[in-house]
Amino acid sequence: MASTLLNPERSLRYSGWAVVLAAFFGVMFSFAAIVPFTFSLFIAPLHAAFGWRREAISSTFGIAAMTVAVFSPGIGMLLDRVPPRRVVLPCIVVFSGALLSLGRLTPQLGRFYLTYFIIGVVGNGTAQLSYSRAVLSWFRTMRGTALALMLTGSGVGSILLPLIAQHVIQTRGWRAGYLTLGLLALLGFPLTAAFLRNMPGRTSHPVEQKQTTDLSSVFRSATFWLIAGSILLGAFGANGVLSHLAALLSERGVSGSNTALALSCLGAAGIGGRLLTGWLLDRFHAPTLSFLMFLLAAAGITLFAYATNAAMGIAGALLLGFSMGSEGDIGPYLIARYFGQRRFATLYGLTWTAYAMGGAVGPVLTGRLYDQMGGYRPAAILILSVTAVIAAFMNFALPRYSTEEAELNTITLESTAVE
Repeated sequence: MASTLLNPERSLRYSGWAVVLAAFFGVMFSFAAIVPFTFSLFIAPLHAAFGWRREAISSTFGIAAMTVAVFSPGIGMLLDRVPPRRVVLPCIVVFSGALLSLGRLTPQLGRFYLTYFIIGVVGNGTAQLSYSRAVLSWFRTMRGTALALMLTGSGVGSILLPLIAQHVIQTRGWRAGYLTLGLLALLGFPLTAAFLRNMPGRTSHPVEQKQTTDLSSVFRSATFWLIAGSILLGAFGANGVLSHLAALLSERGVSGSNTALALSCLGAAGIGGRLLTGWLLDRFHAPTLSFLMFLLAAAGITLFAYATNAAMGIAGALLLGFSMGSEGDIGPYLIARYFGQRRFATLYGLTWTAYAMGGAVGPVLTGRLYDQMGGYRPAAILILSVTAVIAAFMNFALPRYSTEEAELNTITLESTAVE
């Protein structure tokens, strides 16, 4: 009882947890959960239906990824200026409508590309970038836990949505599959409309004004570029191997069922990584945790480089999945701790651009090395592991949290307790 009076964030009645609940379900049915984890299910049906080359179909994913990279900073700037619902709700409607329209595709490949361009424009308006801005405004001492619970939504979605989509495709066809995903994308709308908002009445304290600098100051800060650079390199390595994981394990003689099991383990480990890391972030120095998580990713990728059986593949998936889930928590947490909340969404959007760039280039390089070497050679995969190691050691250059930031947390906690 005394602890909840001193720290209301520990009470389930605290209004911030309703915001987290809305964010959990919003992220579960967002771009981040739907597009990356269901896109590949439609490649074979679309090839059969229209005769499109698989390379042409796969290019659509790249269009969406790069569009997300370009538009994320703009979405972040909007979130720093207007209430989050004014951004998220229209993006959900457009995202859902675009998915529904794919159920009426024609043989015109250009229309397919245009639809995924639109999906990329609004994609991060439906995902954790948009929800985290509101969640962070409600939490100080339990910030890591709140972020982890929000991000777990995308982990749950990444497990359930492919199963649902695959079942619908097999039983009713790919058009019904797109229609189903479009309707599912709307499920985050009601809770978002009801609960998503920034914390009202929190005034700016002089300490926060010192901490929250203008963008030009941030761009001159080595701290921001270390965070963005490690995210880019981490995405390069993780997505480089993830996008080729099924083909890699198949080439090494791992059965289809065991490959699917490895992918499922990767998703489950990601949920565990998010939850555990969220708890750890409220207790330990985030750059140290980030260093350890990137090393776990490097270890997982190294296992894939030499995997010759299902056990090694599953072990690599567990390590990589846990690390990827953890880094989803650590990135926004570091931005909030070092730069405050006033420009949080803008800066988070820029790190999403870094992530998308790394995530787009890594798979392409892996595919090129495959073509040049005639297979998934260990040397090629180890390049991806090295980038994860470099990302890990970049965290050692990050400074300790400032004493002013700690003072701000104390002041905010005391003022919230009084309220």
